[in-house]
Amino acid sequence: MRKLLSLARELNSIGPANNDRVSAVRVALSVAVPTLFLLAIGRPELTLYAVFGGLTAMYGRNESHQRRLKHQLQAAVVLLGGVTVGTFLAVNHIHSWALVLVEAILAGLGSIYSDRVRLKPNGPFFGILALGACASVPLTVPFGVAVLIAAASASFSLLVGFAGWIRVRTWKSGATRRAPALAPRLRQAAVVHAARYVTAVGAAGAVGVLSGSGYPHWAMAAAAVPLAGADMPSAVNRGIHRIVGTFLGLGVVAIVLFPGPLSPLQYLPETAVLVALVIICQFCTELFMTRHYGWAMVFFTPVILLMTELAAHTDPGRMIKERAAETLVGALTGIAVVVLIRSRRRRPGKPAAAAGADLP
Repeated sequence: MRKLLSLARELNSIGPANNDRVSAVRVALSVAVPTLFLLAIGRPELTLYAVFGGLTAMYGRNESHQRRLKHQLQAAVVLLGGVTVGTFLAVNHIHSWALVLVEAILAGLGSIYSDRVRLKPNGPFFGILALGACASVPLTVPFGVAVLIAAASASFSLLVGFAGWIRVRTWKSGATRRAPALAPRLRQAAVVHAARYVTAVGAAGAVGVLSGSGYPHWAMAAAAVPLAGADMPSAVNRGIHRIVGTFLGLGVVAIVLFPGPLSPLQYLPETAVLVALVIICQFCTELFMTRHYGWAMVFFTPVILLMTELAAHTDPGRMIKERAAETLVGALTGIAVVVLIRSRRRRPGKPAAAAGADLP
């Protein structure tokens, strides 16, 4: 009983603020400018690609300008890689089992890369999410244009992240992100961590395909969430946060998309409202991303679903139901994989392997 009460308190606790507003403004600005530009030229359906490029701003939140620049360049590899592969799959109408196979393999490769360069947020989650989302929507522009939009948005994020240098004008020699070669023990842990990603993402995607879901990539993305935890308790907590936060976020989406007096779509232009909500919810997501993952998911869920609605109109009821089901399946699969596939136990006196957490 005490353990359950302790878990409940931990799930509800919000961490201390740590420069969250500054980071949230950077992310919101990086997302807002490209998406508002697309709205202005009459192409809001391309918001998806701009937002995933803009998420580059999420990385290096409290680092110096030099370190943030390198960190965000490293993160852009994951994000733009996901957009590029996902868009290629969409162009060639590659879905179902082929999508599951490709995403599972790239999840493993992305895990190794993320652990090697020490990305924060940890792991390849946003690259996996970008891949699945871009693969699931019809492409209305040439392949190169979609990738270029994401790349331009990522480039703008780099400028926003480095803009503070204009004020300080200092360049510290040697102030770079250190990513030393992995020792054999940590290398083994990184391989085990990558195996978790391949197993969890592949298994969740397989369940999604077998169930006939139109959105198996949501299950694959949800399966990756617990794997970013530094240990088993944090992995379980992240999985629970993902489920509860997503369900609450779906309530927000239902209010917006279903006809009714509470929906702003009844009173204002639909496209402009959806774009504005994507920007606002992304700002709120970043406010809570490091303080409480569940609350972050309450706001991030509308970002993903409203972007999907902008890209291709769908039945909101079906979309919400499948998002809920795929999130539940994916998060539980990820938790199960963390429990079943563990790193070799360390000997007494030895520090814990940090793959999946913060590699030294």
